[in-house]
Amino acid sequence: MIKNIVRGFSALSLALVPLLPASAVQAAPAPEVTTLADAVGLVRVTEEDRSGYTRSSFKHWNSGDDKSDGCNTRAEVLLAEAVVAPTVETGCKLTGGTWVSYYDGQEVTSAGALDIDHMVPLAEAWDSGASAWTAARREAYANDQDTDVSLVAVTARSNRQKSDQDPADWMPPSPEAQCRYVGEWVSTKLRWTLTADERELEALKVFAEGPCEDTIVRYTPAA
Repeated sequence: MIKNIVRGFSALSLALVPLLPASAVQAAPAPEVTTLADAVGLVRVTEEDRSGYTRSSFKHWNSGDDKSDGCNTRAEVLLAEAVVAPTVETGCKLTGGTWVSYYDGQEVTSAGALDIDHMVPLAEAWDSGASAWTAARREAYANDQDTDVSLVAVTARSNRQKSDQDPADWMPPSPEAQCRYVGEWVSTKLRWTLTADERELEALKVFAEGPCEDTIVRYTPAA
């Protein structure tokens, strides 16, 4: 009888194991923290190749982090970055609200006047390693809300001026934004193990060794 009780207790214990939340088993990885100069030194240099690129290679916007809220990734980013929250109407239509586009320092009061910019543009990501990824990983990249810097709400004008250019060819027009921008660019490259070409790397070094030498870079490698 005692053996039967022990067996029953063991079976019950094994049955309870899957009920433990994942967070109880493994904590989220801590972000890497380093200076901008050291972070730039971690970016691998290669030639870029845009062969085969199409924007449709990166599925976006998908249903976002919260599958039950009826909002896609674009809307979720707008909600997260609003300095005055908009009203969310049926179908996740956003009305009202206020945002500050840090690229150009502009205050915006209409969600429709904003673009959600990929910090490292999709074409640049393709050039820098994403061409070898699976479709699922490219979708994860294009909708990455697991860090605050991958996607950013900015004025449509500044986003379209930037287009697919890297820091060798475009920087935010607001001088106050440039060190933050370089730090977030490098953070995204390291998070997704993306490379840089020689011109891009030299431009990053100019900022890292000059006006942005005190900038700190934080990143967590993507799963």
